[in-house]
Amino acid sequence: MRFTTGKPDHDLTYDDVFMSPTRSSVRSRMEVDLTSTDALELPTPLIVANMTAISGRRMAETVARRGAVSIIPQDLSPSAATDAIARVKSAHTVFDTPIKVTPDMIVADALPLIPKRAHGVAVVLDDGVPVGLLSDADTAGMDRFVPIHELMTTDLTLVPATISPQEAFDLLTEQRRKIAIATDADGRLVGVLTLKGALRSALYSPALDAQGRLRIGAAVGISGSTQQRAVALLEAGADVLVMDTAHGHQDRMLETLRLVRTVRDEHAARTGMRVPLVGGNIVTAEGTNDLIEAGADIVKVGVGPGAMCTTRMQTGVGRPQFSAVLDCAAAAADLGKAIWADGGVRHPRDVALALAAGAGAVMVGSWFAGTHESTSPLMRDAEGRAYKESFGMASARAVRARTKEQSFFDRARASLFEEGISSSRMYLDPARPGVEDLMDFITSGVRSSCTYAGARTLTDFHARATVGVQSRSGYEEGRPLHVSW
Repeated sequence: MRFTTGKPDHDLTYDDVFMSPTRSSVRSRMEVDLTSTDALELPTPLIVANMTAISGRRMAETVARRGAVSIIPQDLSPSAATDAIARVKSAHTVFDTPIKVTPDMIVADALPLIPKRAHGVAVVLDDGVPVGLLSDADTAGMDRFVPIHELMTTDLTLVPATISPQEAFDLLTEQRRKIAIATDADGRLVGVLTLKGALRSALYSPALDAQGRLRIGAAVGISGSTQQRAVALLEAGADVLVMDTAHGHQDRMLETLRLVRTVRDEHAARTGMRVPLVGGNIVTAEGTNDLIEAGADIVKVGVGPGAMCTTRMQTGVGRPQFSAVLDCAAAAADLGKAIWADGGVRHPRDVALALAAGAGAVMVGSWFAGTHESTSPLMRDAEGRAYKESFGMASARAVRARTKEQSFFDRARASLFEEGISSSRMYLDPARPGVEDLMDFITSGVRSSCTYAGARTLTDFHARATVGVQSRSGYEEGRPLHVSW
């Protein structure tokens, strides 16, 4: 990547820069290969942040089908984390795992479950066999104590689990249906596939491990029973381990990386599976070098740019994210490693600029909080707008969860030092309420950015991108107007 007028002597955010178009021979955005340039080599260079309000098994399996990976938070107990990994590993790589209810359940018990999937339906099962579908529309105006079998839709589109996405798409289009239910030879549920899901299956490659299962990562703290947790996660099948703390350039992080590297290498010698290690967060080339020397295959870059983070305002510590990514990516590349750009992305352009600056992949947090697949329950404000609550991982809310095994005194003392927002409303975008909708939005923007740079791969994109520095008015000029002026 190069600057149009030379690299400035001050640090830059994503808003401070723009990318100039250059001569291109790329005829279509579909010619662009978005494989991440890190140790994971994901088909889609997106990572779901290890935030409790965002990343769970539903999020993980959904994004993995579209080529990305989600990181299970460190606050989950070892048993909950390994259970999440097992569930994702057992999920179908094409068909979505639906919400399941039984005919005798009452409407009141089913309604909170339906919004957990973007397609907005639950499959009604009788001894594992699909007998109906239930949606919000089926329950409108009905008594909440009515059993589901009295309201469910029984006119179903059943397809064999061997059907291809294109065949499913054609069938649904012909029948004017939105969702197909896949069953095995015994008629038992395998999964569901929506019209849009069938189309996406032809556009995205799933993120799969060596056994052909969906991939998922997990976070490990740098204090407590680190070694035991790392062993449990590796044995459960985690595809990447993330050593995560707000200040990654500290001795305890380096010690943890060395410890987990030893555990990882022993696991690799026994199984033949070498799991990449991620360390962070840092914002300097020196921090990048130290974490890589200690054992990190990937370094997580970003201090303070996240929407839930108050670190910069509270401590004055951090660095504008574009410059942090640019410098740390160059340092990692010199050592044959890569970085993840973590935080500060609010538009597809920000993801593209992070990749242009050399990031191997981009981590997304709060942007994905306002989706059906995030872990928080769906809520509505006084005007009826749907939202989910999100919170920072150093906030009082997160600290309470992380220290629940400690004494009352130690928990009270820890609560004095929180950083981050404890409750924030992340509204669902009516046009893009699911994480797949946002992934479509992001990847289409990144693909177009690559064509403007004449790049067919992300390696070429970083090599060919030309970036300039703009004023605030320059940034505002590029913002669309949804109403006339």
